[in-house]
Amino acid sequence: MNWIWSNLDLIWDRTVDHLVLSVPPIILSFFISLPLGWLAYRFQLGRGVILTGVGLLYAIPSLPLFIVLPAIVGTNVRDPLNLIIALTIYGVALMVRVVADGLDSVDTDVRQSATAVGFSGWTLFWQVQLPLAGPVLLAGLRVVAVSTVSLATVGAVIGVASLGSLFTDGFQRGIQAEIVAGIVMTVLLALTFDWALVGLGRLLMPWSRAVGPSLLARWAALRSPGAAAAAPAPAAGEEAAK
Repeated sequence: MNWIWSNLDLIWDRTVDHLVLSVPPIILSFFISLPLGWLAYRFQLGRGVILTGVGLLYAIPSLPLFIVLPAIVGTNVRDPLNLIIALTIYGVALMVRVVADGLDSVDTDVRQSATAVGFSGWTLFWQVQLPLAGPVLLAGLRVVAVSTVSLATVGAVIGVASLGSLFTDGFQRGIQAEIVAGIVMTVLLALTFDWALVGLGRLLMPWSRAVGPSLLARWAALRSPGAAAAAPAPAAGEEAAK
């Protein structure tokens, strides 16, 4: 505990370094996975090839990847960019299948209803399928966030400063408090990311909380102008239930 109180500045600096390394891969992996997941969802013949190929990326050992990337990207081995690229690759490997499964989970009747009231393919994706697949995507993004925070510690082995540096330095110097501090801060940072994503999901997707499929279908249909006039009037029993 004496070491921890004497090195709070160091712990904070390594936490900030870890944060800088973790945020870009989480954001990049999400946006890169959207088109890949859509392709896997849209073209069933290529679904297996896309998902298998992307899934194999997660099987690449991290340390060899850190060594190979500089030769491809043209950076130094200790450049944080190598770690960000590697973490993005692992995030995409996890997220593409989630995007495909999330889009596939949208009820067929909802898609057909939206098409019937005038949604084009592009509008259908952004205004109906993506919002309704949001809870599934959020669950996958939470896994990616926690995994990224965990894997970022490996960068300390090649000299990239992060909370993992507390592991390696504490092990080399025999300071158990430093190792414990690194573990605790990594867990707390992962939990912070997870809670932040849950809060963001509740803010952006209020319709996903305790709503039934029929209400989701009605919400999707009413997204089109003039759809309310075309929608059938509720039955007397349904109006009474409201």
